[in-house]
Amino acid sequence: MSNQVAFLFPGQGSQKVGMDRELGLARDRFLAADEVLGFALSKIIADGPEAELTKTANAQPAILTVSIACADELSRRGIRADVAAGHSLGEFSALVYSGAVRFEEAVRLVHLRGKFMQSAVPEGEGAMAAIVGLEARTVADTCREASLEGDVCQPANLNGGGQVVISGHTRSVSRAMDLCQQKGARMVKLLPVSAPFHSGLMAPAARQLSEELARVHLGTPSLPVFSNVTAAPHETSCIAQRLVEQVTSPVRWEDTVHALASGGITTGYEVGPGKVLTGLAKRIAPSLVMQEVAWV
Repeated sequence: MSNQVAFLFPGQGSQKVGMDRELGLARDRFLAADEVLGFALSKIIADGPEAELTKTANAQPAILTVSIACADELSRRGIRADVAAGHSLGEFSALVYSGAVRFEEAVRLVHLRGKFMQSAVPEGEGAMAAIVGLEARTVADTCREASLEGDVCQPANLNGGGQVVISGHTRSVSRAMDLCQQKGARMVKLLPVSAPFHSGLMAPAARQLSEELARVHLGTPSLPVFSNVTAAPHETSCIAQRLVEQVTSPVRWEDTVHALASGGITTGYEVGPGKVLTGLAKRIAPSLVMQEVAWV
């Protein structure tokens, strides 16, 4: 098989003030996002403050906009993908790249998605933590052990390379962290996030997103786009359903990268800010050669 290319789109947490600086040719994307949202997202991306950019309702459309501008620049340089995948929020970017959803619609949707996710759980009642050095099955068992008295605690990001992120009620996540340490985890770290993403506590956000997606036309992707829920390419008829399920389900990133590598993908680009997905890919599937995108 000839050289096959995957575009991997990052999720929330990859944002940084000034991440648009080398994307001058793609200003139309930033102006379009401003018009859709009714406020100057482009100014927040360029100048901050960081606290404003980090807000979930701003970070999600900001990362999507920069990611699509980055994909535009790659296309201008003659680099195109044979397949696409995105981590959590990044799945929306991948679907925009594939033509399954219009950019403007996606900006609106992820802005609302961020609002819905932020408001689903009162501040302080939810938490997320990274666990490194335990098998995913051990972490899942530990989450169940820590979910006492009706609390929620579950794996949220199955990132691979020995890393699992857990999510749920603050007290149950704290219990799970202690138990994981007792079981020999190399690192247990509470994450600086504002809500317990990809857990059952996000059910109100999933319902609200479902109502919004019902108003949006979702077309057939022009290339395979992997679902976080199934770690397999989307079927057009199920895209909306999978995006709703994704809000409360684990991100199966390790399985996705394995599927890409075993399916003949040899080259990957992290299309957007940050290098998190590049690091994970190197640990999960060393045969997938990640190329640097130097302008984000």
